[in-house]
Amino acid sequence: RELRPGPRDEPRSNGRREEKTEKPRFMFNIADGGFTELHTLWQNEERAAISSGKLNEIWHRRHDYWLLAGIVLHGYARWQDIQNDAQFAIINEPFKTEANKGNFLEMKNKFLARRFKLLEQALVIEEQLRRAAYLNLSQEPAHPAMALHARFAEAECLAESHQHLSKESLAGNKPANAVLHKAGGVAERHEGGRDPPASHTVPNTPHRSPPSDVRAQHPQPAGQQGHGASPHTGLPPGSLRYTSGVRGSL
Repeated sequence: RELRPGPRDEPRSNGRREEKTEKPRFMFNIADGGFTELHTLWQNEERAAISSGKLNEIWHRRHDYWLLAGIVLHGYARWQDIQNDAQFAIINEPFKTEANKGNFLEMKNKFLARRFKLLEQALVIEEQLRRAAYLNLSQEPAHPAMALHARFAEAECLAESHQHLSKESLAGNKPANAVLHKAGGVAERHEGGRDPPASHTVPNTPHRSPPSDVRAQHPQPAGQQGHGASPHTGLPPGSLRYTSGVRGSL
């Protein structure tokens, strides 16, 4: 008769084997696409923490994770509440050596605020990249917006170059001064060669007769006809005068 092992006879994993199981690795990332300095900072900090063996004393990626978790739990800018919470005690470890300084709390809160600002910026970029990938957005070179963007970039570069030349010229740089004046002369000749548009011409002031009620109120004397007043207007002589294109008073 073949004997089969029962449920009690099956091999079980003992405590020693469980102790040999590798501890799960800490995983936390913000996919900012390299638009911030966060990942460069993380690499330098983790390298320093691992080489020195001070994983809790040197701020790195793990501390950022617990900082964000504390903000989610306690609220934005509640730095003191996060520091006093026991489950976020790792945040206090990098500052233990600075506890004797007078402005310890202020320095600590400022560091946490700057660090969260960097994390927030990276999170915003990550969300925008995710949305762009979801909508499958791409830049078309033939789109008018791309041509406008290129023209704007050229104008911005030209303005920066002109500003740099102006600073160098004021500082006494003769070559920069010569280039600046030469560029200004070319621009003046370029603008002077253009004909002024018709919309910029100043029209002559039309000669208008006063209303009929004004003519009725100011009848022309009989003896002054033909000596200065217009035969079409009933105003005394000199009441309508024009000086350099500006209409006189009625």
